[in-house]
Amino acid sequence: MIDIHLLGLFILAVIALMLFPGPNVALIVANSVTRGPRYGLLTMAGTSSAMVIQLAVTAAGMGALLGTAGAWFALLRWLGVAYLLFLGVSYWRLPATDLTTVPSPDSGAKIFRRGLIVSMTNPKTLFFYAAFFPQFITPNHHAAPQVAILAATFIAIAVTVDSGWVFAAHRARRLLSGRQTWTNRISGTALIGAGLGLAVARSR
Repeated sequence: MIDIHLLGLFILAVIALMLFPGPNVALIVANSVTRGPRYGLLTMAGTSSAMVIQLAVTAAGMGALLGTAGAWFALLRWLGVAYLLFLGVSYWRLPATDLTTVPSPDSGAKIFRRGLIVSMTNPKTLFFYAAFFPQFITPNHHAAPQVAILAATFIAIAVTVDSGWVFAAHRARRLLSGRQTWTNRISGTALIGAGLGLAVARSR
């Protein structure tokens, strides 16, 4: 069984982590501001699904294997950078429309897939999970149940915090109604910034 004290520390650490915007949050906010909360939640579903896959890989003991696949994951991360920059430029080029009345031209499946791709092409999270989770595991107990509890807790916190980002962005969307060009550019800038941030992290 997992140590309750360690679990509490884990929860605090994950909340602090989730409040620091990264590529996932940038895309969630961009879609929420530009298209509305439904599309923000669909984006979150995509990013959360990617987290589940990544956590499953970590829980299966793939951390050691990841250390031998550096070149492949470096390429994957650069693909993620390129995709975020592409999305950011696309948002900058969106025509000004009334965000409160015009539905998004993108399907829900496309929005979900976009969130999944952005999250999956950030392999840094796999290394992070492999390094982060062991800090909260009690050595003299079975590791698998503890990892399962930590993973479920991580996903629950991620969904809660990211939902907060969705509805906070929706409020900003209403405030920005009538300023659609700036709304698109704010969303695009957030995505470009996330892409550049990922590129900087890649080069270190």
